[in-house]
Amino acid sequence: MLPTALLCAVLCYAGAAALAATPFARPVGPPVRSVVSVLGAGVVLHLIALAVATRAAGHLALAGLGPALSFAGLALAAILLAVEALARDVSLTLVAAPLAALATAVAALLTSRDFDVQSMPAGMRGAWLAAHIALSFIGIAAFGTAAAAGMMYLIERRELKSRRFGAVFRAFPPLETLDRVNHVGALAAAVTLTIGVILAVAYSITYRTSEVPQMVWGIGAWLAASALAVGRVGWRWPARRAAMVATVGFALVVVSYVAARALVARSGQFL
Repeated sequence: MLPTALLCAVLCYAGAAALAATPFARPVGPPVRSVVSVLGAGVVLHLIALAVATRAAGHLALAGLGPALSFAGLALAAILLAVEALARDVSLTLVAAPLAALATAVAALLTSRDFDVQSMPAGMRGAWLAAHIALSFIGIAAFGTAAAAGMMYLIERRELKSRRFGAVFRAFPPLETLDRVNHVGALAAAVTLTIGVILAVAYSITYRTSEVPQMVWGIGAWLAASALAVGRVGWRWPARRAAMVATVGFALVVVSYVAARALVARSGQFL
């Protein structure tokens, strides 16, 4: 049942992205209600899959590559659903929903091969580790949302400067909205990743255990998100610079994740 629920969630995320792209194919308004409904269905199915995995494992299923990717996809989809429902817009779905679908699809593939089984420590230690992983991936999802808004900001700004008022102008929200999403996403990513790193460092010191690739990647992601947040709040970066930093920074985080995963060949690690 677990792979089936995950694959159904993947179909929902991909379907939401396809629906969000309809204004590019024909001159219609953004299908907010349809996209939010399909995204919501995907999140519900994903939550069911998480509940099934948690029941089978006997603890919150976050440890291991498959569960971690699944939770990352769920966090990104949930944040996207909240943003689109509140903003009454669907343009971010064009970028973020495929990312959520990709992470969830890989998780479903790994789950079907029983590649990701890893037990969590019991008691307080297990709760501590679960909190660190959950907050870290929520932060990465918020960073991804900020990057998606930043990339769309750059695309729309270029279209406006070239005076092309086509499908992009019709489908994308105002530049001010994208800049606000970038700003809030950057702050949310910095806060949650900061807490996640503090929990990770304290956990390593308390239990005298550490995974160097995980620590390096996590601190790198935290530095990237924190630099963006400090630039926005402290240095008052203009919207264009913040959009570029968010897009490039998140891309580097993803590339470093792939590189770290290639270095850590052992199964069962969340990297």
